[in-house]
Amino acid sequence: MSWIKATKDGVVLTLHIQPGAKKTEVVGPHGEALKIRLAAPPVDGKANEALLEFLAEKVGARRTALELVSGQTSRTKRVCIDGCSAEELRALLQAKAPS
Repeated sequence: MSWIKATKDGVVLTLHIQPGAKKTEVVGPHGEALKIRLAAPPVDGKANEALLEFLAEKVGARRTALELVSGQTSRTKRVCIDGCSAEELRALLQAKAPS
């Protein structure tokens, strides 16, 4: 899965975000990224915060363990999640996102 990359402290996810959707959900692979629909609008960082909250809840991590590494104003984003392995994340996100 090219959208998930292990680092020494955790993992980095490459994501394609669709803000303003009817509901927040993992869609599945989108090229080299994992597509996620967000109900939050792309205004004043609301979509970015909603993304981090959604991922923290989805993977069972504290919100402080997630960091938006790049893509603050782009649909393509990279999120670092500390203290989690690629295998753990793959298992948690796989049900909605087959490789």
